[in-house]
Amino acid sequence: MNRQTFVGTESYLVDAALRDAVNVAVNIERPLLIKGEPGTGKTRLAHAIAEALAMELQIWNVKSTSKARDGLYVYDTVQRLNDARFGDRDIRDIRQYIKLGPLGRAFAAQARQVVLVDEIDKADLEFPNDLLQELDVMSFAVDETGETVAAKQRPVVVITSNNEKELPDAFLRRCVFHYIDFPERELMTEIVRVHHPEVEAHLLSELLTAFYWLREQPAIRKRPSTSELVDWVAAVTRSGLDADRVVKELPFLGVLLKREQDVDAAQEARVSRIPLRR
Repeated sequence: MNRQTFVGTESYLVDAALRDAVNVAVNIERPLLIKGEPGTGKTRLAHAIAEALAMELQIWNVKSTSKARDGLYVYDTVQRLNDARFGDRDIRDIRQYIKLGPLGRAFAAQARQVVLVDEIDKADLEFPNDLLQELDVMSFAVDETGETVAAKQRPVVVITSNNEKELPDAFLRRCVFHYIDFPERELMTEIVRVHHPEVEAHLLSELLTAFYWLREQPAIRKRPSTSELVDWVAAVTRSGLDADRVVKELPFLGVLLKREQDVDAAQEARVSRIPLRR
């Protein structure tokens, strides 16, 4: 297999640690387990890897009702029943009712693909364990037909977690792990400029100062994320506000903060003259 190198994309900037974690997972063919606070780009990472490495992306959005087999295949018994009732087709060929899931499609593909298993900790505790065999051997059996689907190319598997549940040790041992730290100011400046290259330097500096000041306020429970900062910069620049008004007023807080209590806490901190400038 040719060695493939991920360095980020024009719209998804990565630090050296994340870049190295991705490249290790890609080239030793292990699932990449990504954790980090909301808004650090966990889900978007899989999209960036697919774009950078020119691979198709299969997305598996895990829900509380998800079962491990759903990612491999589903047997459409409802469609078969309907066909039996209305006589639209020959129902003896069960294979026509087997629908491959995201992981199953990646196994069956001729070219290597990226599979995003998004928010794995939403499912029940047995979900990760139920995936162990398939992730190890990269194949699975279709019980209804007796056929085996084996990966022609081992996919790049990106698994995100919000750290809501402990994942089993046996599952963790099979993964390359990386925690995405919240971007420092220097990297955040680059990220914002990717989306808003025209923003004036002094205004951006004040917006970032206010943003990180808000994240430090202990009374704010849901701290604003990177995507909310990007939206806030857009709101401020399109309104024509200058840097001084940003410092004095903290405009458009509803773009950054999504809880009434957090907005009130931010306003109280501003009124109490906690300094925004450093």
